[in-house]
Amino acid sequence: MKTALPTGLTGLSARLLGLTIFFVMLAEFLIYTPSIAKFRMDWMVDRLTAARLASLALDATPDHMVSEELKAELLAHAEAHAIVIQKPGEPRRVLAGDMPPQADARFDLRGDGMMDMVGPVREAYMTLLGEGTRTLHVIGDSPRQDGVIIEVLVDESPLRQGMIDFSWRILGLSLVISFITACLVYLSLQWMFVRPLRRLTGHMIAFRDAPEDPLSDIHSSGRSDEIGIAEGGLADLQQALRASLRQKERLAALGIAVAKISHDLRGILSTAQLVSDRLSDSADPEVRRLAPTVIASIDRAIALCSQTLDYAREDVPPPRRQRFSLDGLGAEAARVVNLLTAERARIELALPALDIVADRDQLFRVLVNLARNAVEAGARSVRLSGSQTGGGGIAVEVADDGPGLAPKARDKLFMPFTGSARAGGTGLGLAIARDLVRGHGGELTLVTTAATGTVFRLELPGVVATGSRAAE
Repeated sequence: MKTALPTGLTGLSARLLGLTIFFVMLAEFLIYTPSIAKFRMDWMVDRLTAARLASLALDATPDHMVSEELKAELLAHAEAHAIVIQKPGEPRRVLAGDMPPQADARFDLRGDGMMDMVGPVREAYMTLLGEGTRTLHVIGDSPRQDGVIIEVLVDESPLRQGMIDFSWRILGLSLVISFITACLVYLSLQWMFVRPLRRLTGHMIAFRDAPEDPLSDIHSSGRSDEIGIAEGGLADLQQALRASLRQKERLAALGIAVAKISHDLRGILSTAQLVSDRLSDSADPEVRRLAPTVIASIDRAIALCSQTLDYAREDVPPPRRQRFSLDGLGAEAARVVNLLTAERARIELALPALDIVADRDQLFRVLVNLARNAVEAGARSVRLSGSQTGGGGIAVEVADDGPGLAPKARDKLFMPFTGSARAGGTGLGLAIARDLVRGHGGELTLVTTAATGTVFRLELPGVVATGSRAAE
């Protein structure tokens, strides 16, 4: 099934653009928060400055009094209900209407309060999100005269409206900045990353769909960064995989041919085996002397053909699990090995009386193969022992007193055709045995081998049946 590269909102480009806009807007919001607090602070300072300018009219009169009309005009210019000026050593001067409203909130802009940003930010959002109906009492130092304290009583609604207008301007500017930034970042990343990644992805999908097609190979763009390294790595990987696939195809074709030849050859050898059995009854003494050698050679050839056909199967058949006794399986395997080897070795059994759930035929083949290999390698005694492991598993060991494995056999023990543990062997038996064990989720390993003997260990997890007999 061919896979198309994602487009539209599902593609990497669209997600990259959306993330860029989001993070730019987030940065603008983080900038907006202290900006709106500073706007509120500047507005209050402007009210104090306007109040000080309005109070200068009081200093110009001898009695520090003005007419009601001028007072109303000065308060309207300062956008205040009342103004109080306190100079050092002088009485307070008040410029207020007839009935100034009661203050709902008091803000002192003197001293360290100007450096505290938490309070101004909180108050700024309270004003912005409120209804703007409060009356504010603002106190601060005169911006032009040291020691002069100004108090002003103002409405909150002009402040709130100014903050709203400022917020809209910031929002519009943020949208423009985020759009321009997002476009620049998007185009840069699109050119530097997204297009090369889409190119890499396209070649990977094409190679997956048609690995034998050389047109799916990626060609290096000459970049020296990580993407250039990835392109080179993908090109090397494609070439290596294509070579491996070609080799496997040739090996698969060769395996099919060998399997067919082995099948026909086994039939021919079976006929030769029937004929060779009569050589031992020949009247010629020389023929009777050579007959066992001929029969043994034919038996080995038939065994080689049978093992090759077994290994040439495409897959190891899945286990057909059933409940059976482990000690009973060991006893049957011992009897068969004695028959196949003419009882050349003593088979000792020390398997626990456990019921397990597994493929009996496959485990039977594994035990017979291991024990028969030990006898044919020169062992005089083979011991099958086992124990229960944690998690309901079992471990079975096949130990012999044979001469041990040669170093060459140990290095390639489970490799077919190269890992034979005895002269004239193919190594297919151990390879097939390990595949059968792995089909149960277990493992077959070589525990130890020396001049005094060899030990193989077969581990199967979670096969002990519930309610198994206790080990005797």
